[in-house]
Amino acid sequence: MKTQNEHWRKKSYQKVTLETKLLVVDQILSGQISNNQASKKYDIPRTTISYWLRKYSTLVQQNTGMSKNDEIKKLKEKIEELEFQKDFQQDIIADMELITGVDMSKKSLPKTLAKEIELKKKQRIKENGSMDVLGYLNKPSTKDSKLNKNNK
Repeated sequence: MKTQNEHWRKKSYQKVTLETKLLVVDQILSGQISNNQASKKYDIPRTTISYWLRKYSTLVQQNTGMSKNDEIKKLKEKIEELEFQKDFQQDIIADMELITGVDMSKKSLPKTLAKEIELKKKQRIKENGSMDVLGYLNKPSTKDSKLNKNNK
């Protein structure tokens, strides 16, 4: 047990070379070791390792060769792909809701997506007419539309 007169001394550490820093950062980023394991293995404080990760991970990323513009371009392509998938899925849901008559989207999807599907359904009905349970199109004939206009 320490007496009151003893002062807490800060632990002193050796200077670490840039190569060692990059080695530690690379091992952590590649998943070979964790921050805690690196701290114990190399006798370096975890806070120092966290600082190195912030500072040198960008350097390691630059060495991999992907520039910011390439990364932005790749992300934009991914966004376009995901938007296409979303539209395709919404089209399928809208068609199924028209065929079955069951509103699945209102119950299971967020409001914004349910509204988009509802708009797609209205657009489909406007273009094609309605669909019955068997999937047959019920296009209003010209006679029906004339009768509806005359009745109004």
